[in-house]
Amino acid sequence: MELLRSNLSRVRIPEPTTRIYKHECCISFDTPKSEGGLFVDMSTFLAFGRDYVDWNYEKTGNPVYLHIKQTKKADAEDRPSKKPTLLAIGLDGGFDNSEPQYEEFYEIVILPDNVTLPFPSVELPEKVRLAVDAILLAEGAERKEQLASWTADKKLVSKYATDLQQLDNGVAVPPVGWKCAKCDKTDNLWLNLTDGTILCGRKNWDGTGGNDHAVNHYKETGYPLAVKLGTVTADLEGADVYSYPEDESIVDPLLAHHLAHFGIDFSSLQKTEMTTAERELDQNFNFDWNRIQETGEDVEPLFGPGYTGLVNLGNSCYLAATMQVMFSTRSFCSRYYLDQRLKEVFTTAPADPTVDLNMQLTKLAHGLLSGKYSGPVLEKDNTTNAVSSQKQEGIRPRMFKSVIAASHPEFSTMRQQDALEFFLHFIDQVERINSGTHNFDPSRSFKFGIEERLQCSSGKVTYNRRNDYILSLNIPLERAVNKKELAEFQNLKAERAAGGKELSADEIVRPRVSLKDCLDCFSAPEEVHDFYSTALTARTTAIKTAGLTSFPDYLVLHMRKFVMEEGWVPKKLDVYIDVPETIDISSMRSNGIQPGEELLPDSAAGDGEQSIKLLADDDIVAQLVSMGFNLLHCQKAAINTSNSGVEAAMDWLLNHMSDPDIDAPISENVQNPDIDQSKVDTLVSFGFEEKLARKALKASVNLSLLLAFTIHCEVPCYSLPIA
Repeated sequence: MELLRSNLSRVRIPEPTTRIYKHECCISFDTPKSEGGLFVDMSTFLAFGRDYVDWNYEKTGNPVYLHIKQTKKADAEDRPSKKPTLLAIGLDGGFDNSEPQYEEFYEIVILPDNVTLPFPSVELPEKVRLAVDAILLAEGAERKEQLASWTADKKLVSKYATDLQQLDNGVAVPPVGWKCAKCDKTDNLWLNLTDGTILCGRKNWDGTGGNDHAVNHYKETGYPLAVKLGTVTADLEGADVYSYPEDESIVDPLLAHHLAHFGIDFSSLQKTEMTTAERELDQNFNFDWNRIQETGEDVEPLFGPGYTGLVNLGNSCYLAATMQVMFSTRSFCSRYYLDQRLKEVFTTAPADPTVDLNMQLTKLAHGLLSGKYSGPVLEKDNTTNAVSSQKQEGIRPRMFKSVIAASHPEFSTMRQQDALEFFLHFIDQVERINSGTHNFDPSRSFKFGIEERLQCSSGKVTYNRRNDYILSLNIPLERAVNKKELAEFQNLKAERAAGGKELSADEIVRPRVSLKDCLDCFSAPEEVHDFYSTALTARTTAIKTAGLTSFPDYLVLHMRKFVMEEGWVPKKLDVYIDVPETIDISSMRSNGIQPGEELLPDSAAGDGEQSIKLLADDDIVAQLVSMGFNLLHCQKAAINTSNSGVEAAMDWLLNHMSDPDIDAPISENVQNPDIDQSKVDTLVSFGFEEKLARKALKASVNLSLLLAFTIHCEVPCYSLPIA
C-alpha cells in the first residue's frame, strides 16, 4: 500500500470525455477474456495484454495498472433444452440466447515487481478508487469509435430544440426509480422534454423494447422531443435525444437547460442503457454471420498460423477480404511480420499507438499470421451435451479500421463499401507511411506501368505512360462461350413472363466470358475521335493501343461489371468470368518506340513550349459533370482514357478519386493550345509577362481567368490589383 501511495502522482482520474481502452490491447488482440487478462495503464488509459504490459512500463515508466480478467461462467447443467415456438431471442418460447456469461475480477498491479492489491477495497487511496470506478463505468474507447462510425452521418440540431415549450407543471424527476407512467416497464424509458412525462419506448419486432407509450403520447399531444433516461450522463453528447416529427435522433444544444427544468442534475447520473444507435450496432455486431453460406453448407474449419479469421464489425467484409489477401502476399508478410518485431515498432511508435498506422498494421499482421488467435473454441451442444470445437473466435480489427479510415469520409462510416476502392486507399496509405524511410514499401509489389500508343492519320505516333495498381478490364459479352444456352434461356424467360411465372434460381443462365478475351480487349486497337494532332494542327481520328511496361509481383484485375445503358442508366452485368489456373500475359508487354516510327512534334508553332497531345472531349466531360463529378476530375478522366468513352472515363474517375494529385492542375502536355487572347491580355494588364500568362491559362484548361491567376501567381498577392 505504501508503494501505491508513493506512485499516486502517476494515477489520473479520467474525465467524462477521456478515451479509455479496456476491451483490447493496443498492440495485440488480447482481451480481458485472454489467459492473462488486460492491464489498463492508470495514467494513459491504454490497455495491454500480459505479455506486453512490461513493454509499456519500460517505455513510459508508468507503474500502476488496473488488471481486468474475465472468466466464463459455468452453464447450469439442469437447464432444459427446449425447441423454440416463438420468433424471438432470449424470451420464453423463443430461441435460446446461448451467449456465454462472464464474471469480471479486478486488482491493482504495480510494476515492475508485479505487486497486487485487491479491488474493491476500502484500504485503497480514494484517488485510486475514484479512478478505477470511472474506468469501469466509462464506455470503452473501442466501443465509442465503433459507435461514431455507425453514426458517422452527423446528427442535426433539431429545429424544435431552440424554442421548445416546457410546461410549468411542477414535475420533478428523481435521479433513480424511474417507471413508465402507463405500464410497469422500468427500462427503455423516455422523458418527454415538454411535460416531463416518463413513458416506455417502441415495441421491437421480437416483443422486446417497450409498449409504444412514448410515441403514442407524442401522437396525442404533439410534444416533439424526448430523451432516453439511462443515457443521460455528465457527457451530454452521448445522450439519446429523439425528435418524433423529424423521426430521427437529433442534437439538442439546450439539453442541459431542458433537463434542469425538471430538476435533473445530469452531472451525477451514470449510464445504464444503450442508445438507439448502440442497440443497432450491438445487434449488427453480434449477428452470427457464419450462418450465411452461399451453398447453405458448413465450411471446413482451419486453425493455425495464417488461418485466423477476422470478425465482421457490422459492415467490414470489404476490409476483411482485402486484408486477408494482403497478408497472403510475400511482400506484406515480410514487411509487417517476418522482418518487423512487435516490440521494436511499439518502442518507436507515438505516445498513443492506437492512431499509428504502422503500429496497427504490425499488430494486424501478428494477429493474422502468428496463429495465436486461431485456436478452436470449445462449445457445448445443448441438445446432445457433446463438446464441439468447430469454430474459432478470430480477431476484431477495430483499431486498424479506425486508423486506416480516419482520413476517408466513406470508410470511416458503417456503410457498405467497395473492396477495390478500399484496396486503392490502403495502398495509398501504405505508400505514404513508407516513403522517405529506409523500410521496404510492400505496395510496390502491386505497381506496374501502362503505356498507351496513339497513332494519328499522319502516321506519326505519341506515347503516354503512367503507373497503376489495378488493371481495369472491359467484359466483351459478345464473346460469350455459351451463346446457344443463352438464346434458349431468353426464349424460356419470355415464355414464363407471358404466363406470369418466374424462373427459379436453378434455371437462370448467365453469359460465360473467358478472362483471356477480357485481357485481349485491353490490348486491342480502338479509335479515338477528336484527337488533336500536332503534325496536322487539326483534330483527327487516332488509333490507340495499350500495353504494360512492367509486370507486378501480384496483378489485381478489376472487371468492369457496371455499364451505361441508354439514357445513361448504370447497370451491373450478371456474368461469369472463366479464369484458368495459369495466365500468360507476356503478349501484353509494350515494346516502346519502334525503329522507323516518327513521333508527333511537341509543338506545331515551334515556340519551344510543349503542346497538346490530347484534348478532353467536351461531351464526355459534360456528361460526367451532369452526374455530379468535379469538372477538373472529369477532364482528367477523359484525357487519361484517351476520350475512349464515358464508361471508361467514369471507371478511371472512380478508381482515382483518392489520388494525391487528383486536384492538381492538368499538366501542360494535355492542354488546349488555343488560348483566348483576351484572357492573355487581361493577365498582362495585371503585370504578368505574356509567356507566363499563356502558361497559366494552359494549365487551367483555359477555363477561368481567376483559376489561372491564383494557381500561377508568382508575386505576393498583396501587391496585385483587386478585380
